[in-house]
Amino acid sequence: MSRVRMPADVEREDKILAGLTARQLVIIASPGLCLWLLYQAVGHLVPPLVLMAVAVPVMGAAVAAALVQRDGLSLDRLALAALRFLRSAKRRATDAGSAAPVPSWVDARTPPLPSPLNLPVRSISDEGVADLAEHGCAVLVSCSTVSFALRTPSEQAGLVNGFASYLNSLNTPVQLVVRAESIRLDPLVDALDQTAPQLPHMALERAARDHADFLAGLAQSRDLLRRQIVLVVREGGGNAAHAATTARRRAEDAIRALAAAGSRARVLTGPEVFAVLTSATDPSSRHVPPEGLAGPDAVITGPATDQEK
Repeated sequence: MSRVRMPADVEREDKILAGLTARQLVIIASPGLCLWLLYQAVGHLVPPLVLMAVAVPVMGAAVAAALVQRDGLSLDRLALAALRFLRSAKRRATDAGSAAPVPSWVDARTPPLPSPLNLPVRSISDEGVADLAEHGCAVLVSCSTVSFALRTPSEQAGLVNGFASYLNSLNTPVQLVVRAESIRLDPLVDALDQTAPQLPHMALERAARDHADFLAGLAQSRDLLRRQIVLVVREGGGNAAHAATTARRRAEDAIRALAAAGSRARVLTGPEVFAVLTSATDPSSRHVPPEGLAGPDAVITGPATDQEK
């Protein structure tokens, strides 16, 4: 039996000529062809040094755009992404309707309204199934990290084989999102301050208050972050109920498969999914969604008053 080595990156572009892809050849050949046409047109009128002074920076920029990469992306793609970012709206809102025109007799300059933010998520059920409209449904699975470096070589091989088995069992795309999330120490500090007077000994009370002061100072002097790994399982299809059931089943299969890799996983509930999506819309913000935040479709009730009774 013959063994064939498969590349790790199965989506790698094909090499056409001299180890370059078709896109790289176009990026390099296009300015080269333009410079050659320019030389044929004005070569007898302009000194060669002037043409070289123009050709060297242009060809250098073309070669750098085709060959140099940053974070796995070539410079031309990074430049295109930067151009799209500069032209896109920086302020967005979920309900950015058209405002009434300002009367002519009002001397005021109104700032531009936020652009509409069209999120693909239509609704989130209590079980954690996100309705993506025509794109199907999605389920978010929270995965724990694994202390890989502290394991023996045989244990590391077992973890790798367990994760590889899960990847090889996939027949539809999934997404692994690794994000940093801010940690709030205020609830823990408040709990220590409230519990300290109830401790049976003064030494324990002083220790609790000292620990609360330490946590408060730590929260003020450091940016506390924790790593969160979320596995997104999406199922397309026109039937929403069937897509939701299939996504839940695939999420449960992923939990059992990831257990072989040493990762403890669980399906996020509706409020947890809503909190993750809320914090992901503004990752650079220090704002943390309040705990126990109700979902967008949740019915909020309160105790009945005497008149209602």
